[in-house]
Amino acid sequence: MGESCRKSTITAALHQSRLYGRVARRKPLLSARHMKTRMEFAKKHLKDSKMVRNKILWSDETNFLALILSVPTVKHGGGSIMLWGCFSAAGTGRLVAIEGKMNAAKYRDILDENLLQSAQDLRLGRRFTFQQDNDPKHTAKITKEWLHNNSVIVLEWSSQSPDLNPTEHLWRDLKMAVHQRLPSNLTELERICKEEWQRIPKSRCEKLVASFPKRLMAVLDQKGASTKY
Repeated sequence: MGESCRKSTITAALHQSRLYGRVARRKPLLSARHMKTRMEFAKKHLKDSKMVRNKILWSDETNFLALILSVPTVKHGGGSIMLWGCFSAAGTGRLVAIEGKMNAAKYRDILDENLLQSAQDLRLGRRFTFQQDNDPKHTAKITKEWLHNNSVIVLEWSSQSPDLNPTEHLWRDLKMAVHQRLPSNLTELERICKEEWQRIPKSRCEKLVASFPKRLMAVLDQKGASTKY
């Protein structure tokens, strides 16, 4: 009874303040060059086989902005953590909280400590393909050297294309699940994020990877412009 009342009070306060834990979707500005590159990328990968898609290890980073609640006063404050995560059709890989400012060296360390282990845990074998966007940290010399030295095949990605990366939808799933649990501090937020990430079912991951051809077709239909994804 007390727990139910507490949650009802918090939910009411959130709705009254119009704070629902939703994050606006990124929709980048696309130049004519970006749109042309997206069209070329879509044409190149549209006919990739299911086997090829299932060997891709998808990755992304997100800034997880959370509402931190103080009970029973229901005062609210902000808090955020940066996360890096990866997944494939076989399920979620590792999720890492990034401490301090993210730079190329820190990104290289994240890959060194988590990428190959995630591929192994997901049984992708050594010949998997790694997806990352074209953030400068991802294309920095030390990152390229690490990928080369570890014989990692990298999917040549189309710039300004978050709508092609199914990880965006996993972030959405994660944020919805975490906000339901009302973390009370940043330490709890990180713990809950990792717990909920592991709870994402394999079927959800499979479905998102299977959506890749539809995403590519949507890019072609839009002549390279942003899609509904």
